[in-house]
Amino acid sequence: MSCINTILETIQFLVLFIYYYFEAFILLFFPTHKNVAGEIVLITGAANGIGREIAIHFAPLGVKLVLWDIDEEGNKETIRLAKINGAKEMYAYRCDCSNRKEVYETADLVRQEVGDVTILVNDAAVPSVKYFIDTPNLDLERTMDVNIMAHFWTCKAFLPAMIARNHGHLISISSGAGLVGVTKVSDYSASKFAVVGFLESIAFELQATGKKGVKTTIVFLSYVKTQFTGRLKIK
Repeated sequence: MSCINTILETIQFLVLFIYYYFEAFILLFFPTHKNVAGEIVLITGAANGIGREIAIHFAPLGVKLVLWDIDEEGNKETIRLAKINGAKEMYAYRCDCSNRKEVYETADLVRQEVGDVTILVNDAAVPSVKYFIDTPNLDLERTMDVNIMAHFWTCKAFLPAMIARNHGHLISISSGAGLVGVTKVSDYSASKFAVVGFLESIAFELQATGKKGVKTTIVFLSYVKTQFTGRLKIK
């Protein structure tokens, strides 16, 4: 029986795999544009870099912006820039996304003060620019906590409401280093590979349970110059 189940699950995986790649091929030539007006968009790592640019991009689209970061001053600057670009309703919270307890507590505040998040953008990440053998143990743990464990906690916090309504969107920022290993970023690369595996698995789970109204997107970026300790970091 277990052998039959394995075969059936393999067939199911292959069918879904082919379907999604065919769908992606069609959308490449006939893209659709999503109307996000009225959505509640939460962005982690919103105080600078890519997170700030994402907030500015959403600003004129009629969404409620929720900004999470440990950098409160940076969040204030993101709010200022988003306002200039047309944002009407914004909320900023100090939250260390690597801290499960803090994520859950802040998520409760967001639900009380703003509502259920319908678009979750997991952008927060820390870089690593050392050979693996030279990287301190605490740095390795910090990389995994921020770059992948935070995705677990935020999705645990906000995905149930999306599933209940069959409406929502999970967006995770990965990297070219999430597709191929890169020198001096072994822990970073591992965390970004994990992001891909995690969100792809969630996508299959949503498909299998009939929750087609909850979408997932993985964004792969290359080298991006940001204000992170004055260095070039990979996003």
